[in-house]
Amino acid sequence: MEIILVSACLLGFNTKYNGGNNYTPLIEKIKEKYDIIPICPEQLGGLKIPRVPSEIRGEQVYSKENKNVTNNFIEGSRKVANIAMYNRVKKAILKENSPSCGVNHIYNGYFENKLKDGQGITTKKLKSLGIECYTIEEFYDKYVKD
Repeated sequence: MEIILVSACLLGFNTKYNGGNNYTPLIEKIKEKYDIIPICPEQLGGLKIPRVPSEIRGEQVYSKENKNVTNNFIEGSRKVANIAMYNRVKKAILKENSPSCGVNHIYNGYFENKLKDGQGITTKKLKSLGIECYTIEEFYDKYVKD
């Protein structure tokens, strides 16, 4: 089976900033057809669970407490990229709106609960390596839906 990366929170791992997850039942059908490597760039970058939420502002990532955590996000994206290259991964399912994994949208950077077009730090890194990045709905519709 093809190996894909999947944001750990979508698989039910409690890796979200608030200690929760974003499990979705769509993942069960995907697991039947693909070998999955769970990833959490924030955790790989050294951030704890739970943690203060972060958003991208300009080219930097700031926590809600206004701490610059860009280096943690870059380190996490580097580690995910290494995992992807080592395993010859061609596709990733990433958590939309996340400052690491947003595929089409991220929050606006000012903690106003407003989205804008954009990609997370890890998504940009993976795409630069030629890895296709999808939201879970996009991936399901393209590769799994009967």
